[in-house]
Formats: sequence, C-alpha cells, structure tokens
Amino acid sequence: MARTDFRSPRLFVRSPLKTGAAVALNPEQTNYLANVLRLGSGDRVLLFNGRDGEFMSVLAAIARRGASLAVGAQVRPQEAPPDVDLLFAPLKHARLDYLAQKAVEMGARRLIPVMTRRTQVARLNLERLKANAIEACEQCGVIWTPEIATLEPLERVLASWPSDRLLVFCDEDAPEANPLSALLGAGDSRGVGLLIGPEGGFEDREREAILSLPRVLRLSLGPRVVRADTAAVAALALVQATLGDWRPPA
Repeated sequence: MARTDFRSPRLFVRSPLKTGAAVALNPEQTNYLANVLRLGSGDRVLLFNGRDGEFMSVLAAIARRGASLAVGAQVRPQEAPPDVDLLFAPLKHARLDYLAQKAVEMGARRLIPVMTRRTQVARLNLERLKANAIEACEQCGVIWTPEIATLEPLERVLASWPSDRLLVFCDEDAPEANPLSALLGAGDSRGVGLLIGPEGGFEDREREAILSLPRVLRLSLGPRVVRADTAAVAALALVQATLGDWRPPA
C-alpha cells in the first residue's frame, strides 16, 4: 500500500483525474484553498474522486470565480473500501455529523440510515450527511468515497438484507459477553453490516424481526449504556479488529 501524504492538503473533486488534466474548482473550494489555507499559485494539492486514485496537483491560477489545478502524477492507486456497512437511526445535527465523520474514519463503506419506531429525527439532510462523509475522507487520507443510502424504514431494509451477509446487531438487552470472542466466532462472511439503534433502543417487534435474519450476531457493548454515536465508533472498532481490515494479513 502506498504511503499516505498528510503534509499536503487533500481535496475531493468530481472531475475525472489523469496526468496532464486541468481541474476547475468551484467558489467554495477556491475559498478554502486561497483564503482558509492561504495557498497560492504553484502550491501542491492532493486530489481524489473516489474512482481514479490520488493525484498530486499544482494550483495553477486563482480568480474570483474559481481556481484551476494542473494534475500531475498519480501518487496512490485507487483503493477498495472495507466491506463494512453501518446501519443507524438518524440523530440530531451535531451528533449525526460526528457519527458520519467517525464512521468513514473507521472504514464504513456504506452509511444506511433506518427509521425505527423510536427514532427522534423525522427528516434527514442527505446533502449534509454526504458533506460530512467527504470531509472525513479529505482529513484522514481515505481516497474511496462512501455510499450514502436514503432513509428507509427498518423493516424494508431488513427485508432486502442479503441472506449470506452477516448483520452485527448491537443490542442493549443482549447478555453481557466478550464481544471480541463473539465476533471471532462468527466465521467467514461476505462482508458485514453493523446495526446501531436509536437512543430509546429497539422495540420488541423490531428486535424479533432483526433476530429472524439468517445471519445475525447479537452483540453486547459492555455493562454501561452508551449513546448511539459512541456505540457506532466502539462497535466499528470491534468489527474492524476481528472481521475487517485491521486484521494482520494472513
């Protein structure tokens, strides 16, 4: 794996990337580079689009309406994300921002919001969720971009869940047990999903529907009740350490 450069600023763009191309930036990106970071012509900026890998570029020109970047050599080939999905009940603004950022940092390739009976947020700003996920990619060196699903009822998501895909169900009512041992005993899986509930927990009917899936692992996160955003980070760390890309190569 190529070494990640954390000294140069990194920017997500939607344009195709290849050596010799020119990339035009929008006013918001221009303001970020020129006024926030105080960059000028000739300064280096890393670019990624989630498809073509990471490229070094040079800030070629800055104008009031936008800046342009000259794309140089590829510095990292495109990487595939870990096969980990995060299913979660939407939270209020600041805590949802935190959850989206940390989920991407922890390697969740897909964010799947689900509406449960105790979900406290009726509407979800998908654009804000996407912006927070992209910002996390830029900040932590991730060059793939996560998929953001639309908000759907939990029942509909469960009905379409693949029968051979493991779903790790973080349940506050699960018997306390060593979560590492439980995950290590789950066996091989074609990827894994992680389900975090709302602040009030799941209702009995929802719990029954979850546990009726062919491949589900009910997981306790310890003796203390933790907030949903904390639970997501803790559970993602456990999943990545046992089933994900934190494991040492075989």
